[in-house]
Amino acid sequence: MVKISAVDKKSAAYRAGVRRGDVVETVNGNPAVDELDFLYYEGERVTLGLAGKGEVSVCSDEVEVRAENALRTCHNHCVFCFVDQMPKGLRESLYVKDDDYAMSFECGNFVTLTNLTDADLDRIVRLNLSPLYVSVQTMNPELRCELLRNRFAGKIVGQIDRLANAGIELHCQSVVVPGKNDGGDLIETARALFRYYPNVRDLAVVPTGLTKFREGLPVIPDVDGAYSAALLDEVDRLNAEFGVNFVLPADEYFIKANRPFKDASFYGDFSQIENGIGMTSKFTAEFSAEKRSAKRKKRTRVACVCGTSAAGIIGALCEEANASVQNLEARAFPVVNGFFGESVTCTGLLTGADIYAALSAAKGTYDEVILSSDTLKSFEDVFLCGMTLKELKKKLRFRKIRVNSAGGSGFFRLLAGE
Repeated sequence: MVKISAVDKKSAAYRAGVRRGDVVETVNGNPAVDELDFLYYEGERVTLGLAGKGEVSVCSDEVEVRAENALRTCHNHCVFCFVDQMPKGLRESLYVKDDDYAMSFECGNFVTLTNLTDADLDRIVRLNLSPLYVSVQTMNPELRCELLRNRFAGKIVGQIDRLANAGIELHCQSVVVPGKNDGGDLIETARALFRYYPNVRDLAVVPTGLTKFREGLPVIPDVDGAYSAALLDEVDRLNAEFGVNFVLPADEYFIKANRPFKDASFYGDFSQIENGIGMTSKFTAEFSAEKRSAKRKKRTRVACVCGTSAAGIIGALCEEANASVQNLEARAFPVVNGFFGESVTCTGLLTGADIYAALSAAKGTYDEVILSSDTLKSFEDVFLCGMTLKELKKKLRFRKIRVNSAGGSGFFRLLAGE
């Protein structure tokens, strides 16, 4: 249901009888679904069909709307679903399985398209909701049904065809399950998607995230260095075949294979950086561009908190900073993830509880702490476990605990004491 949430009282819409709380049934003759119906006509005159009032012609910027209970949720039971591997007792929002194409368009969230009707696809095309981020996994219909555990998941081939041919830009991903959608299947998926290039812009290849809370879920093997190296070789062959960097491997594969990261130019506009694609290359490039001679007022020992997979990278950057900034003694401070399990190695899934335990044991060794903003909820200073940044600071009582939210350049500035 879409309702009017505000009306400019000096507007023609208000004079025409539009009021806060009115239910919008149609916009220009099309069913009103959510706020996107209004974003498409921003600044234009539209005809609203209001429940009990009939049609009213207004300028779209004279009113504000709110969609109630509009979030489209997931209809799948994916074998690799991270939400199914969460412990109980966390904040409710962490258990919401959204699969909403509106959020894909507005926020870059990945969607599977399994909950769409033909009318939804038509609406995406009509409103030109581009780009979208699609969790494809595989273009093999039978295998996709198996991986998503949804008998309707095999429609993906027709859905990609419909959207790409209509000019919708798609950023795709494949969460790779060893022995399932890797190897030959990954090759065929990449080739099938590349046929729609450049409307299908890229295909991210990411590993499954495995926590210690997988009781009752299908067994998925973790990947090692040899597996990661073989996958990276296959990605290079595919990109050479395509003539463009279409298949984008996650940073984690480079770390496990102990291989150098691709240059930042490999990732273009970093359209999949939130997917862990090119994040390290961008961070180090920004760090190098910012690096310069600087001086701390006095000797300062800085602990740079990170997940275990980033320890080598952060450690190397700390050494570079130590050589450039006088009186700085910075070190990577890798924290083992006891909350989700040691197999979870990325910085963004560290909890306040694990960070507190690790830093408490190092009290007296460091003067300052640098945290990544990835460890905190967007727009709120709270960790996954519910501990707030304020609580962490109060319990630890370091001279300074600062949060870096400005990438590699911000990291250097914090190290320099700025």
